[in-house]
This record gives sequence, structure tokens and C-alpha cells, in this order.
Amino acid sequence: MTHGDGSLIGKLLNTFLALAVTVVFLFPIYWLFAVSFKTPDEIFSYPPTWLPSSLSFDNFIQLFRGGDVRAIGNSIVIAGVSTILAMVMGTIAAYSIARFKTGGENLSTWIISQRLLPPVAIAFPIFLLYSALRISDTYFGLILIYTAFNLPYVIWMMRGYIKDVPLDLEDSALVDGLNHWQILAKVVIPMTTGGLFATAMFTFIFAWNEFLFALILTRSNVITFPVQVTQYFGAQSTFWAKISAMSVLGVLPAFLAVATLQRFIVRGISMGAVKG
Repeated sequence: MTHGDGSLIGKLLNTFLALAVTVVFLFPIYWLFAVSFKTPDEIFSYPPTWLPSSLSFDNFIQLFRGGDVRAIGNSIVIAGVSTILAMVMGTIAAYSIARFKTGGENLSTWIISQRLLPPVAIAFPIFLLYSALRISDTYFGLILIYTAFNLPYVIWMMRGYIKDVPLDLEDSALVDGLNHWQILAKVVIPMTTGGLFATAMFTFIFAWNEFLFALILTRSNVITFPVQVTQYFGAQSTFWAKISAMSVLGVLPAFLAVATLQRFIVRGISMGAVKG
């Protein structure tokens, strides 16, 4: 066997492994979409059909007629607003920690350690507090808890991105007469746009997928997408058609956001902010 033959076999093997891994990861998503367009009889047919015999939109129509899609709107509002709040407050805090050593050297480590706390450990106290304050099952209540939980992540990530901005640029801006608020807005944020979008994207996905607090802090007014899906599981029957259709509607916003901001996300991750 020549060196060229070995290299070709290696490339073919790598290609085969890459395709195999891709199929393994994408098959559940494909199956989710396929089931959502099947009729109930076809969903339970045996042997299963790999492709829907005909595209049926009845499962989606039932969700709209029943008002179930309101959960998607609730998730968009709660995840979107909490992400914006966490990004604004977190970026300001990160700038203060990175440039002025606010809280000392260990403050950022202490802040990110709060993100490691298992949410279930404080679920009961949070439930009692929300009940006493009468903010359960409200947009404000969920936005508040999601912002609080995502804030440490935003501070930690943005601190790393801001530290990579050359100090000379900020010193030049100070000489030109800008104050620190103007430097943050006109120098630091434009220089960390990639990191800003990457952090916002992950923060939005964290809030979008959050389940525990959405389950215990909501009843009927602001049910979110993950909680709505669990309501189709019953003791007597499981509504796989609705589960699939709602799941498709639920993953689309995240897919569209990632596809739209992919350029910024890749750029932000490559900036190396994860080094802390």
C-alpha cells in the first residue's frame, strides 16, 4: 500500500465517520418533523413509515384552533425580554469588573459559581416567595427569575470579551474627551459585537428551554413551550401528533435565530471568551 492509498483511505474513513455522526444527531430532528406531518393512524402504523404518505397539516391546525400556540408567544416574550435585560445589566457589570476591578479579583468567580447552583435546590423557597408576592403565573415573575439566573453567565462571558479589547483604544478615547459610558457604547460594544451576539444567543436558548421554574411558577396565564408539551402526556393516552407539531413550532425560533446569527456566533466563540 502506497502513502497515497493510505491517505485516501484515511479521508474516506473520516468522511464516513462524519456522515455517520451527522445522521445520528439529525435523525431525531428528522423524525420529529416527519411525525408532525403524519395522520394519527400513520403515526401508530407498524411497520413505521419513514416518510409521510401525504403532508397533513391537521396537527398544526389543531394547535392554532385550540390556542395552544399561545405558549410559543409566551416563550418568545419571556425569553426575549429576559435576554435583553440580562445582556444590558450583564454587559455593564462585566465592563466594571474587567476595567475597574469592581469587587476584587474573585468577584467574577463568585458570580459564575451561582450559575452552578442546581435550580431545584431553591425551587421551593422561590415558589413560596412568589406566592407571597403574588407574582406567580405572570410575565414579570418568569422574566425576573430568568434574568437573575442568566445574569452570571452573561457577566462571565462578556467580561472575557471586554478584557480582549486593547486598553490603548480606551485610553485614546479618554484623551478625546469621552467618558466611560460613551467608551462602552462607542468603543467596547462595537469591538465585541460577535461575543455580544453569541452570548445573547446562548442566553436566549437557556431561557427558551428552561422547564423547572416555568413548571412550578405558572398555572394557565403564561405557560411556556416546554411546559405546554408535557400537557400532552396523559395517564390514559399520549398525544404524539400534538407533541410533534408543538415541538416543531418550538424549535423553529431557535433554529431561525441561530441560522440568522450564525456568522456572529462563530465569530464570538472564536474570540476565546470562554477562557474567562
